[in-house]
Amino acid sequence: VFFFQAEGVANFSLSWCHWMMAAQVLEAYTACRQELISFIDEANCAPIMVRLAWHDSGNFDSRITAWPDCGGANASIIFEPEIGYGANAGLVKAVSYLKPLKEKYPAVSWADLIQMASACAIEVTGGPKIQMKYGRVDAPDGSACPGRTSRGTEDNAGLPDAMPPFGCGAKDAATHLHNIFGRMGFDDEAITALSGAHTIGRAFNERSGTVEEGYGDAKASQYSKSGCPVRFDSKPGVGMPGGRPWTKNWLTFDNSYFQALQQSMDKQLNWFPTDAALHEDKGFKVYFDKFAASKEAFFEAYARAHKKLSELGSKFEPAEGFTLPMQSKL
Repeated sequence: VFFFQAEGVANFSLSWCHWMMAAQVLEAYTACRQELISFIDEANCAPIMVRLAWHDSGNFDSRITAWPDCGGANASIIFEPEIGYGANAGLVKAVSYLKPLKEKYPAVSWADLIQMASACAIEVTGGPKIQMKYGRVDAPDGSACPGRTSRGTEDNAGLPDAMPPFGCGAKDAATHLHNIFGRMGFDDEAITALSGAHTIGRAFNERSGTVEEGYGDAKASQYSKSGCPVRFDSKPGVGMPGGRPWTKNWLTFDNSYFQALQQSMDKQLNWFPTDAALHEDKGFKVYFDKFAASKEAFFEAYARAHKKLSELGSKFEPAEGFTLPMQSKL
């Protein structure tokens, strides 16, 4: 256990030995974050890093108080059986991306590394810098993985579905979103903001099965081929081609997801029932329209919701956690 004051400032009243240990941990976390930023930028793998972190956090159940039974951001997703759940198809790749960094920086917990990568991915693609809290304790092993039906859903430990039939039993997409994200303590604004992260990323036939498009150029949509200009900085690169995105510039984190209706729907882009619910349901629509009109409003709401999601169910040591300086090399 390492000792810090809240917000990451070392407690100078501690012994010299403890102070040095704390300083070394902060140094390791800072270096790890900078390597993550560089790696994600070069590999163009931001979307899958966000997905890994969200799926680790997204099985949190506020009705359960015991840790790690409550789920959430505890890195249980790296273990079987959870990593093998259908909703987590393809995420072994994201875990493999992080393993070398975990080996290089053993002081960084798996739970922190997963959530750090997600925040870095948002930043790398032009999104807001998120003031993350660290110090998460890792789940010990696969015994911490929530059961497939443990969250009142038919499968996938309570993760959301894109299309009906909805595992929670909801008859419509808006009710499904309220059921799933309400279980985690999110209101309509936060649900809408988090949904806006679909501004980056793609769906694949080999993963969710919700689209015909799959891996590689031969199965790509019009906007996911190797040469497509999708990065926010206009540099070349798409990572692995293929799949069908929600936006044309799917390696750019902005508010274009909310502007899809204004630009007319494109059959080469995703728009699932859970997306449509955001502009059809009155509670969601006020925020959908707000974020369509203002990228700044979206970024502010998104950063707040992302941070909350990243801390759900986490046990921190020290209890108040710690933070890092906000600068990056971007």
